[in-house]
Amino acid sequence: QVQLVESGGGLVQAGGSLRLSCSASGSNFEINVMGWYRQVPGQQRELVAHITQLGSIDYGDFVKGRFTISRGDAKDTVHLQMDSLKVEDTGVYYCNAYVARQRNEYWGQGTQVTVSS
Repeated sequence: QVQLVESGGGLVQAGGSLRLSCSASGSNFEINVMGWYRQVPGQQRELVAHITQLGSIDYGDFVKGRFTISRGDAKDTVHLQMDSLKVEDTGVYYCNAYVARQRNEYWGQGTQVTVSS
């Protein structure tokens, strides 16, 4: 079973920054895609950003250049740099990993991001 460990969430004022990190372990096959989704109460879970094994990146429409996803130096590690945070960015951010060989995806437990005005 693949395990994802997230860190970096917390409380920040509007306009500030946070850096989220996620590390995956325990996979017997290559992890092909890693990224972040967020859940705001009462709203649909949405893509924040993801990056493929080959370096292709997609961002959610709301990002507008404020967030940057990157691969870490360690294997199966990703970072999400979040700048110019807004109150509406508040929610639980979940790390996600997709293993194509298994046609399966895995989720972290989530980390809370709270942006205050």
